[in-house]
Amino acid sequence: MNADASPDSAAKGPEENAFRSAVLRGLGVFLPPLLTVVIFFWIFGTVYDYVLEPVETVTRRILVYALADVREDPELQQTVENIDGFSYRRTSDDSYVPLNVFETVMHQDGRVAAQRMTGEGIYDRYVQIRFLKPQYVIPAFLVLFILMLYLVGRFLGARLGRFMWYRVEGGIARVPMVRKVYSSVKQVTDFMFSKQDLQFTRVVAVEYPRKNTWTLAFVTGESLLNIREKAGEPILAVLVPTSPLPMTGFTTTVLKSECIDLNMTVEEAIEYIVSCGVVVPPHQFHTDNPTPESESPIFGPQAKAHVAEARAARGDRSEALPAAEKHQDGNGNLADHTRHADPSPSKND
Repeated sequence: MNADASPDSAAKGPEENAFRSAVLRGLGVFLPPLLTVVIFFWIFGTVYDYVLEPVETVTRRILVYALADVREDPELQQTVENIDGFSYRRTSDDSYVPLNVFETVMHQDGRVAAQRMTGEGIYDRYVQIRFLKPQYVIPAFLVLFILMLYLVGRFLGARLGRFMWYRVEGGIARVPMVRKVYSSVKQVTDFMFSKQDLQFTRVVAVEYPRKNTWTLAFVTGESLLNIREKAGEPILAVLVPTSPLPMTGFTTTVLKSECIDLNMTVEEAIEYIVSCGVVVPPHQFHTDNPTPESESPIFGPQAKAHVAEARAARGDRSEALPAAEKHQDGNGNLADHTRHADPSPSKND
């Protein structure tokens, strides 16, 4: 064993830490734009592979069927023949296509590649070169795709469209394996795109799962009238999301006085939840030292008032029950028991 560390190894430690910190800092700067570009390319690739390319293939087939002029005649033997006053070129399957069509493909792909194509293959490539150029097709198909989404959305927004779509979803729900996948995907897409079905009015903090433990929640409404009448004060229906997938969670009803309104947008709250608390809005940053409630950017005067009212309300409810009547049964539930005194008079009396 070497009791004394060498000077080289002692100096290597800070250098390695500095190198690691620099690399991690570089990754932190480089990864966000890179991942953004990768995600957009993945979305575009998915749309192109499953939407644009099939549409382009169908369009090309239709154009080939409408424009193809392929002649077959066993008596024709020359490479270039004059048919009906026009020049035709023989292809690899002994069929003949117009000479201008063959030359267009030959200039684009080369003589060897053109000579190996069949008559239908020549026309398929000719249509792609002449009418379906990528620099024109991709923007045009993207515009048509967005227009189609708009028209479908407008149609489904009408009563007849909703009725027909409900019938389609009812049929999907009857398929054993498909309904599981479709239900999960629909929950995600509804959360991301359906603004009319689920609108978050603001972001609040609720005490969950225990006292003095605060959880972010989205206010969705004012809940049910019967619960409000029973509680005797305003209540809120909130969605408590889970990390790192905020599209999952549960809905609960809480007293409005026990909620803290947060100075955050819905987008900032979703980023906070997805990052598991790492991404904090700039205006919500605070130091590592505990900040008094009077100086905290989160617990402002309105929040302090809500907390004070909530504590007072809990204190009043707890004092309403005698100490002897509040205890938990074997299942951990709060049970109410009254002391039963012996109604019969004492014998000593």
